[in-house]
Amino acid sequence: MKPYLMAEPALRRLELTITRRLDGLLQGEHLGLVPGPGSEPAESRAYRPGDDVRRMDWNVTARTNEPHVRDLVADRELEIWALLDATASMDFGTVAMEKRELALSALAAIGFLTQRTGNRIGVHLLHGGGVRTLPARTGRPHLMALLQAAFALPRTPPGVAEPLLGVAAEQLGRVTRRRGLVVVVSDFLDAPETWEPPLRRLTARHQVLAVEVIDPRELTLPDVGILTLIDPESGRRREVATGSARLRRRYAEAALAQRDAVSGALRRAGAAHLRLRTDRDWVRDLVQHVMRQRRMASLAASPTRHGSAPMGAPTGGGGAA
Repeated sequence: MKPYLMAEPALRRLELTITRRLDGLLQGEHLGLVPGPGSEPAESRAYRPGDDVRRMDWNVTARTNEPHVRDLVADRELEIWALLDATASMDFGTVAMEKRELALSALAAIGFLTQRTGNRIGVHLLHGGGVRTLPARTGRPHLMALLQAAFALPRTPPGVAEPLLGVAAEQLGRVTRRRGLVVVVSDFLDAPETWEPPLRRLTARHQVLAVEVIDPRELTLPDVGILTLIDPESGRRREVATGSARLRRRYAEAALAQRDAVSGALRRAGAAHLRLRTDRDWVRDLVQHVMRQRRMASLAASPTRHGSAPMGAPTGGGGAA
């Protein structure tokens, strides 16, 4: 049986859970870049014959003693692009699931959360065979086809050269024509200097959410005697004596430094950062992240309520980024 068919019941339960616990948190109108029919206020201008009097800006009219109306910013559908890392390092997990499964769950959650009429989603799949692009389209059948394609990706044999995350991010930047939401799901194990610049270029044009997927064994080394470690991307094997407290301490320190470097690079790039772990309730973590981002967006937007909204400014419906 195909991997997707085996996982479909779990996906359906995931959709139901996400819809009940998160529905509406990522939804809303999305500001366009040009004035037009919509609901968000834009700049005020002098009244012209034929203008809708219901859009009179009475504050500006009172200050200038001339009638003014407030234009509206056109509401646009949201275009979502996801970069899913399915390289060999993602085929690792020591708790409830592998990192690849958790990454796919995150992709499915974003797809289900943003699925509304007119919204489009496309995916770049990064794996041992290169980068595969699935174009952005609307509708549930398309979303399910994306997930099936991601489930069906073969595992990369050890030692096979794979594209870098930064290369895939650069390619994604070339195909995203419209401003929208970009979600990068990866363990970000490549050197930050290889993916930080292309990610910064993406954040210059889009709202970007970086979903970092990690396993607890990447952070701490347990005392289990002689442990054989295999690098999934190079195929190299090494035996490690985990009984050494000094070794375990150095491992934890190096892992912490690596995670701090990833967090710093994402922060400098301007991407919102969501960390999901294979040993945690990832749905709860996603809920908390979305609620936190919405509160921040609400606080940032509150000073503009009495003035004009900036053109192209993101709203709460712009996603979790």
